[in-house]
Amino acid sequence: MADETENTEAQASGAEMITPAAAGSAAERILNQEEIDSLLGFDVSSDQMQDKSGVRAIINSALVSYERLPMLEIVFDRLVRLMTTSLRNFTSDNVEVSLDSITSIRFGDYLNSIPLPAILAVFRAEQLDNYGLFTVDSNLIYSIVDVLLGGRRGSSAMRIEGRPYTTIERTLVQRMIEVILQDMCAAFEPLAPVSFGLDRLETNPRFAAIARPANAAILVKLRIDMEDRGGRTELLLPYATLEPIRKLLLQQFMGEKFGRDSIWESHLATELWSTRIEIDAILDEQVMPLNKIMNLEVGQTVMLNANPDSKIEMRCRGVPLLKGRMGRVGSSVAVRVDEAIERTDASRGL
Repeated sequence: MADETENTEAQASGAEMITPAAAGSAAERILNQEEIDSLLGFDVSSDQMQDKSGVRAIINSALVSYERLPMLEIVFDRLVRLMTTSLRNFTSDNVEVSLDSITSIRFGDYLNSIPLPAILAVFRAEQLDNYGLFTVDSNLIYSIVDVLLGGRRGSSAMRIEGRPYTTIERTLVQRMIEVILQDMCAAFEPLAPVSFGLDRLETNPRFAAIARPANAAILVKLRIDMEDRGGRTELLLPYATLEPIRKLLLQQFMGEKFGRDSIWESHLATELWSTRIEIDAILDEQVMPLNKIMNLEVGQTVMLNANPDSKIEMRCRGVPLLKGRMGRVGSSVAVRVDEAIERTDASRGL
């Protein structure tokens, strides 16, 4: 009886220990694939360049930390209008150009995301002393070739995969890119005069490296539609290229003065002209050992290397301003100004 009682108590205690674990496993909830993707920030249906959330947003937080350039959006809106007109004249067809997005991206990430085959045009901004990248996808390449060589309307351009672009195709695309670069010059003209010139054409993204992989860049996606034909083109400008005109691009509108107030400037100039300052007249300067200076006593005389005809230098806070000669007016010692001292770069920095 004693053994049976002990076994019964052991089974009861064991049942009490198992019950919480069993209840916990029953209460666990397994996440489905959609919830896992949402948690990690992955979305297969969305574009790679869209804003991300979740763990991926934390990993790529440096990607969207670049400053916004409001005036650049106005420049590219102007570019779209200019391209619509110039490409209509270039192709003699009904062309519609639309701006899809303006985003920030690392240069290395962009090179890895270019869908091949494509033609990459490296262009140079003369006044900015740097380079930019222009990418034309295969759909637009074959559409331009088809339009310029007299392809029939209503038929989509024929794509031939697995072969490099011919000389004729590259030449026609180069002519289109030169037209677009001329429009870019006109788009930037109201803001700052910039000349864009084609440097070279590449088909391998590795040979189109114009910046370090981690450098930030502005990516502008454009779509060109010619009735039932067309394609995409992308413009990449590194932030280093735009740095010389960065202050102009930060403007909210053309000609913004960043809080500059002409009334305050005139008031400040008036007050400066009426400001009283102290001017020191330097008769002579000597270099003496420190022990001699420490041994000076009351009554001793220090001889100055100056005579009645020596020129006196007048300074304000150590900055030399004027030169003149010493004299007397009534009971006051005076200095007659003879000439002004030309300020050097060193004196300007004081």
